[in-house]
Amino acid sequence: MVSTLTWVLAGLVAYTLLAMALKARGVVPDFIRFSGPITTIHTQRGKIILEKLARPKRFWRAWGNLGVGIALVVMAGSFLLVIFGAYQAIINPQPSALNEPRNALAIPGVNDFLPLSVAPEILLGLLLGLIVHEGGHGLFCRVEDIDIESMGLALIAVIPVGAFVEPDEDELLRSDRGSQIRMYAAGVTNNFALSLVALLLLFGPIAGSLAVVDGVPVGDSLPGSAADEAGIDSGDVITAIDGQSVSNSRELQAVLAENDRRSVDVSLDDGSTTTVERAPIVVGAVQSAPLGVGTTITAVNGTEVYTRGDLDRAARNHTVAAIQTEDGEAVTTPLGAYGRVTAGSPLEAAGAPANASIIVTSLDGQRTQSASALGEALSRTSPGDQVTVVGYVDGQRREYTVTLAERDGADSGVLTSSFRAGISGFEVNDFGIDQYPAATFLEFIGGDSENPNAERGFSFVQRVFAILILPFIGVAGGFGYNFAGFTGIAANFYTVQGPLAALGTTPVFLLANALFWTGWINLVIGQFNCVPTFPLDGGHILRATTESIVSRLPVPDRRRATTAVTVAVTVSMIAGLVLMVFGPRFFA
Repeated sequence: MVSTLTWVLAGLVAYTLLAMALKARGVVPDFIRFSGPITTIHTQRGKIILEKLARPKRFWRAWGNLGVGIALVVMAGSFLLVIFGAYQAIINPQPSALNEPRNALAIPGVNDFLPLSVAPEILLGLLLGLIVHEGGHGLFCRVEDIDIESMGLALIAVIPVGAFVEPDEDELLRSDRGSQIRMYAAGVTNNFALSLVALLLLFGPIAGSLAVVDGVPVGDSLPGSAADEAGIDSGDVITAIDGQSVSNSRELQAVLAENDRRSVDVSLDDGSTTTVERAPIVVGAVQSAPLGVGTTITAVNGTEVYTRGDLDRAARNHTVAAIQTEDGEAVTTPLGAYGRVTAGSPLEAAGAPANASIIVTSLDGQRTQSASALGEALSRTSPGDQVTVVGYVDGQRREYTVTLAERDGADSGVLTSSFRAGISGFEVNDFGIDQYPAATFLEFIGGDSENPNAERGFSFVQRVFAILILPFIGVAGGFGYNFAGFTGIAANFYTVQGPLAALGTTPVFLLANALFWTGWINLVIGQFNCVPTFPLDGGHILRATTESIVSRLPVPDRRRATTAVTVAVTVSMIAGLVLMVFGPRFFA
């Protein structure tokens, strides 16, 4: 199957050939110019509007000075970010979707994190960003009395990707360095200002009118799980189990734990009901665990198990047991809390080999069939207590007398710093859904999730940072899902409340998406343009700033010194960006 990127590249080649043919025939007007697939549209219109807007020059210069300060801080941060990213790509290359070359392109459908479903909102945010960015450059040309030769729009084929203002080069060179820096910084300043306005609206009245629907949002069903077999799918919302309402994941787990029946009737928000035949399936496992992810457990020592409670009770009765799986295999293994003996831990001090894996089966005679059982047993101890630990190391039974150590923020003792949740290094789920983190995402953008387990009081800066990473937080933050706005399955998990409810969910979701992506893409445009390399604004600001500093130094050839600094930084930045994108795969 031909990829979206291949179609895009083929379209660009076809567009370039067509543009060359039309230009050769002389049918293209002079104000349209081609450079490969890049099209620029030039105009003189708008100069009178800029002249009028530029009249309160004292105000604009104050705004420009503020923008210069912001731009210099972001430039320094961008420089450090690129250098650090390039360094990490060399010493710790980790190929992932984040550094796929196609994901460096802000093209919906090509970039894995920019879905086609929100392409209109992304393009709107990009268009607004281009207008305010280049409008800022044009405005400050007139504020600083620099003439404008032309301005216009830049496109890749027919898609707008940039705008431009062409100042008169002679007047630009004659202007003082402060005027130049303010003019170059004006674009990114306006991008950050537009992003601020969009995010304030999103974090305030829009997010405040949104709420998570009652029930458990299903991001997906685990392949081969009970929920998957019952037809519960991505985008569903579970509202009740055997007639007992559940409004969040915590209530769902509590109801399933209390209800140990194999079959449960699951009600969905669309009014339908389906029967789930529960079966414990492994959903997480360490490399050395006796069972791998996706394995369905059917019995322990011949006793059939259908729920996680069944498995826990069977494990409690057998220190070593044969676990039967759905495919007919039987694995004999000790059943207990899996951990690693960290260097310097009480377990190592008691004689356990450092860095070895251990399955703890009892603590002072109390059965510890799982990590939670071990945690419960340890909760009744104190630092300094001496306990007897029975466990299995490399399949051999071992017994240690351990003096428990202190643990930060707790009164109980500690054996070692690392224990894996579940039994013997694997975790099971007898239901099989992967919950979509709808409440957490809503909190990130300023809404009230009504989640009693969620953190409260995110600052504005934290929310802005969250907006930056939400489109790829599934990869970068370990959430399992990216948040592209209120689109796709996410639209099933939210509702509109308060005065805006009269508008309906679709208009409010569209507005929320437009604000989300306008804020996001203008942050990205502003930050990227602050990278100190030509031809970006950061490169021009670097040159003008370097000239200003070098002019005060006792060096014989100031022009050469300025060129040396700007070229060195530019080459470093280009090399760093290339390494960030291609390095993880080259050095892996």
